[in-house]
Amino acid sequence: MSFTRPDPFTTRPTLQGTFGMAASTHWLATATAQAVLERGGNAFDAATAAAFVLHVVEPHLNGPGGDMTGVFSTAVDPGRPVILMGQGPAPAGATVQHFLAEGLDLVPGSGALAAAVPGAVDAWLLLLRDHGSWEVAEVLDFAIGYARDGHPVLARVKSTISAVAGLFREHWPTSAELWMPGGRIPEEGELIRNPAHARTLQRLVQAGAGIGEAVNSAAHTREARIDAARREWSEGFVARAVAMAVQTPHRHSSGTDHRGVLTMSDMAGFRASYEDAATLEFRGHTIAKTGPWGQGPALLQTLAILSGFDDDRLDPSTELGAHTILEAQKLALADREAYYGDADVPLDYLLSAEYAASRRGMITENASHEFRPGTVPGREPFVPVLRTEYVPPALAGDDGGPRADGGSRRSVGAGVGMPGVGEPTLGEPTVEATGETRGDTCHIDVVDRWGNLVSATPSGGWLQSSPAIPELGFCLGTRLQMTWLEEGTPSTLTPGKRPRTTLTPTLVLRNGVAVTALGSPGGDQQDQWQLLYLLRTIVGGYTPQQAIDAPAFHTTSMPGSFWPRTWEPGGAVVEDRLGDDVIAGLERRGHRITRAGDWTLGRLSAVVRDPATGVLKAAANPRGAQGYAAGR
Repeated sequence: MSFTRPDPFTTRPTLQGTFGMAASTHWLATATAQAVLERGGNAFDAATAAAFVLHVVEPHLNGPGGDMTGVFSTAVDPGRPVILMGQGPAPAGATVQHFLAEGLDLVPGSGALAAAVPGAVDAWLLLLRDHGSWEVAEVLDFAIGYARDGHPVLARVKSTISAVAGLFREHWPTSAELWMPGGRIPEEGELIRNPAHARTLQRLVQAGAGIGEAVNSAAHTREARIDAARREWSEGFVARAVAMAVQTPHRHSSGTDHRGVLTMSDMAGFRASYEDAATLEFRGHTIAKTGPWGQGPALLQTLAILSGFDDDRLDPSTELGAHTILEAQKLALADREAYYGDADVPLDYLLSAEYAASRRGMITENASHEFRPGTVPGREPFVPVLRTEYVPPALAGDDGGPRADGGSRRSVGAGVGMPGVGEPTLGEPTVEATGETRGDTCHIDVVDRWGNLVSATPSGGWLQSSPAIPELGFCLGTRLQMTWLEEGTPSTLTPGKRPRTTLTPTLVLRNGVAVTALGSPGGDQQDQWQLLYLLRTIVGGYTPQQAIDAPAFHTTSMPGSFWPRTWEPGGAVVEDRLGDDVIAGLERRGHRITRAGDWTLGRLSAVVRDPATGVLKAAANPRGAQGYAAGR
C-alpha cells in the first residue's frame, strides 16, 4: 500500500527562491528576519533579531526571562549539526528539601519559585557573537522599536490577560500595572508598549558600546562588545533586579504564596554553550536533536521503532499508520520519563537497533493504556506517580469554594484558571479550546543564500508565568516544573542541573549536508507533530506546506512535563480532518479519542535547502492565523 497522496490544496504555497528564507510563529518576527537578510545579515543575525522580536510580540508565549534551544549548521561545515544550549539550570537554593519544607509535592507551574536561571538571552548573544556578523545594537533595534513604540496586540494576548486579570489584580500587582495599564485589558489590534523592556535592551546595547568608547583600540572588537552585553545581563542590572524581585512572596499555582530562590550568583554562574547533537539515521536522512537533557531523543527513539515497519504503517493519514505511530510514541515517551534528564543517560542503548526491535515487538493491534518504559541493563526505570487528577497538598480536603482570582479551589488542582502552568494540551494556547490558561512556545527557522541553517525554539517567561519585574519589563520562566521532587530520578530537582526541557528543534541532513530546519511549539507535543512532518516529507513525498497543513494528532498517554504532571491512559487528541472512518477505527482499537476541531494541532514551520541547486524553500503553519514564512 502506498502513502496517502497529499491534498493538492494548501493554505499557502511552499515558498521557493535562492536568496534567503525565514519562517516563524509570528509574522513580525518573520519579517524582521527577512529584513536582516535583505540588509546583508546572515541566518544567525536574522534569527537573533527575530528572537528578540518574539519576546516582545508574543509575550504570552515567551520572554527574556525564559529559555531556548537551537540546532544549526554553518555554510563552512554543513555536515555538522550543533546544539545551541540556552536552558538554564536550577538555582543553588532550588533543593528538594526546600520545596518539601514549603509544603509542596510538585514544583509549581507558576510563580518565581519554579524559575530556572534564564538562558535565552545569553544563548542568542552567544550565537550572534560566534556566527553572526552584525553589532548587537543593529540586531536589537527591531525589538527595541516594537517595545518602545508599540505593536498591535494579538487576540490571544488579550484572551490570556483576560483569563488571569483577577490573579493580576489580587496577587500580582506588578503584572497588572504592565499588562493592564489603568486597569484595562488591551483590545485586539491596539498598540501596546513596554518601555521598561525597551530600556532593558537599550542598556544592554550601551554596555557593549561603552567598551568601544572607553578605549579606542582594535582589541575592543564586535565580539568584545557582545560579551559586555552578556556580562551586563548576567552580572549587572538585570541580575540585581531579578534577585530583588523574587524575594517578595507571591501566589503560585499551588494556591499558596512563596518566595523565589534565584540569586545574582546563580545568574552570574550561567553561560550558554554549544553541544554535539544526538542523531539517528532514518530512510537515508540524519535527524539531529538535543541530548537527553531535553526530550529531543524521544523523536529519534520513535523513528528507530518505526523504521522496522513497512511504509504503509508510517502513513499518519490512515487508521493503521496513526495507530502504529501513536503506539510507538507512547513507548518512546515512557522511556523519556524513565531515563531522560541532565544525568548519565544510556542513549546509545536506547537508540540501538536491537533495543528498537524489542520495543517494536510490543506494538499490537490494540491501543495500550499502560505506562511501559523499557528495560536497560543495569538501570532501574523511574516510574512516577501516575495521576489522572491532582490536588495540591495545601488544598486537599478543600470544599472547592471560590478563589481570589475567580476560579474554584478544586480547579487549581486541575491546572485550570492558574497562569503559566505549561504548554497547552491542544494546539493553541486558548482558554476556549482547553479550559486552561497556559503559556506556549515560539519557533523560528532561517536559511540564507550561503547555506547557513538555524532552527530555534524560544519559550518560558510567559507574561502569566510569574509577577512582572517592573524595572525590566518581563517576568521569569517556570521550567523547573519539569523536575520531580522524588530523590533518585533522572530528572530530580537538583541545583546546577538543567530541567528536562520540552524545547526540541530539529535539523535534517541528507548525504551528510543539512537540508531542513524545522520545529514547533507545543510542549510534549512538539516532537509528536514534527514526527508527522518527517514521515510525510521523507517517506510520503509531501512538500513542506502540504506536510504542515495535513491533519495532525498526538498522544496524551504519558505523564505530562508540566504541572500538575497528569496523564490520560490511552488518550489521543486528533484533528477532525483525519476523517470519521480513521477516527472510528482508532476508537475501535481502544484509543480514547479527543476531537480537537479541524485546524488546531501543531504550529510547525520549516525552511529547506537543496545543496545541489541552491534552491531554498519555506513553509509555516496556518492554524491560529499567526505563523508566517517569507523569502525570495
